[in-house]
Amino acid sequence: MTALITGRGLTRTHGARCLFEGLNLSFSEGDRLGVIGPNGAGKTTLLRILAGLEEADAGEIHRRRRLRIAVVPQDDAFDPVSTVAEIVARDAVLDPNRVEDETERDLRIAIALEQLRFPSPEQPVGELSGGWRKRLAIAAALAGDPEVLLLDEPTNHLDLEGILWLEKLLTSSRSISYLVISHDRTFLERVANRMIEVAPHYPNGVFSAAGGYAAFLEKRAQYLEARAQYHDKLANRVRRELEWLGRGPKARTTKAQARIQEAERLTGELARLREELSVSTAGIEMTGSGRRTRRLLVASGISKTLGGRRLIDGLDLILQPGRRLGVVGANGSGKSTLLKLLAGELEPDGGLMRTAEHLQVVYFDQARERLDPAMPLRRALAPEADSVLYRGREVHVVSWARRFQFRDDQLDQPVAELSGGEQARVHIARLMLRPADLLLLDEPTNDLDIPTLEVLEESLLDFPGALVLVTHDRYLLDRVSTVLLGLDGSGNATWYADVEQWLDHRRSAAPEPRRERRDRRERRNRSGLTYLEKREYETMEETILKAEAELEAANSLLEDPSIASDAAAAHQAFCEHEAARERVDALYRRWAELEQKASA
Repeated sequence: MTALITGRGLTRTHGARCLFEGLNLSFSEGDRLGVIGPNGAGKTTLLRILAGLEEADAGEIHRRRRLRIAVVPQDDAFDPVSTVAEIVARDAVLDPNRVEDETERDLRIAIALEQLRFPSPEQPVGELSGGWRKRLAIAAALAGDPEVLLLDEPTNHLDLEGILWLEKLLTSSRSISYLVISHDRTFLERVANRMIEVAPHYPNGVFSAAGGYAAFLEKRAQYLEARAQYHDKLANRVRRELEWLGRGPKARTTKAQARIQEAERLTGELARLREELSVSTAGIEMTGSGRRTRRLLVASGISKTLGGRRLIDGLDLILQPGRRLGVVGANGSGKSTLLKLLAGELEPDGGLMRTAEHLQVVYFDQARERLDPAMPLRRALAPEADSVLYRGREVHVVSWARRFQFRDDQLDQPVAELSGGEQARVHIARLMLRPADLLLLDEPTNDLDIPTLEVLEESLLDFPGALVLVTHDRYLLDRVSTVLLGLDGSGNATWYADVEQWLDHRRSAAPEPRRERRDRRERRNRSGLTYLEKREYETMEETILKAEAELEAANSLLEDPSIASDAAAAHQAFCEHEAARERVDALYRRWAELEQKASA
């Protein structure tokens, strides 16, 4: 496979901290590369270096000549007054060296808008939700016809329907190679054919494995097992050397100085290996209240209407210790509304809600509590003093911070300077201090890295009370939930065993896609051609004449004696001639296809 981007010996620091050092990475045609790693490991920085938006402190980057690269950042910078169509048209500009007529460009813009499934291309960006802005960012990047697509957390802000749309969009594209940074493990399993983990404890800062996320986990486990076995052998050897060094000065004077230096080297290697094998993750343990009541909350026939829409209608629900309820549905279907009803923040319009006496409810809101951006980390973690009371015992703020992967030198750092993932860990640390009978979690996984997600899962599985979980993380839902409740946004609620059963039900009940209905209507009304195809057909003859003129010019250039005598220039002229010829052939094939559809 042809290499598209190659990085050798890449090193990058952030302040006094080294993100990665000596990192090697090759990205080739056909690669669908998934990138994971703990927060702060430098994943976004690496993506920007590969794209040419930032420079490495050391090392080399090689990109194929005239390589078309598109980047979808975590957060867009769209002008809120621009329309959807204007954003896509702006980003549809290609490499100026590439020959393209206006019709072809208009067609690509139309295809990008069709992929978005926007109801109105003239809608201002400022009116879009976070999920639709993310769709727009992805479609705008694709409108530029990239050869390489670099996506940074593309599933953020997307609901499950949007994530499934993105999966289909990426896996159905044969011409684009892509790199995607994500913490969504099910998404990575479905879209990646190679995985890398960026983390400082790996040699050269990266571990790579072919296959999806499941294959990556297996190969990483094998690697860590081999490293652990080496650690045991090295520890025995270091112990023998330290015993020798401890025999006293007299014994050491008769030994070679080289052996002393080797013992020091082995001791340093053992320390580094121990650090590699003991990568800390947040020790998340949700605190249960110890209540023995079997029925914590009983909802009988509850209903709720918001904004003129009946979101919940006649729902019966019983929550008891050990029940872990996952709630699924499209954005706006009523998931957060249900959690607010259970938390007592909203009153039902109808039905009854009964709770156990003195029920302790902890609600992790999707919006989360607002932290003072100027507040130092130590006060955010321990608001009252330099220690916290956790499960009946005092824990010093330094130890509490280390439990959540914070360094000692970060304790006086303002909250505003923390990354999104670090702020998410602060919220979970505060949540852990509150004993609960009923735990309500609304999108708790936003901005969490995979190591923290794995520990969160284990904690939720061990939580003794009742749990209601809203998340788009399918992996977490299937692992933690004992049952799923699906909301359709029209008041209906249905019980499911797992996420796949819910998705199967949605597929079987889904109405005919708008595009297919419209296509059939256009075929009836317009002799087999859609509106866009009719426009393309009407200008096809003119487009072909223009392409043939470009082919003739390329042929003349190929026959120029001054070009023929220059090997590099002759090769370039030959490539341009072949591209022009292939374009003419493709246009004639397309013309014949449209002729056939028009006469159908």
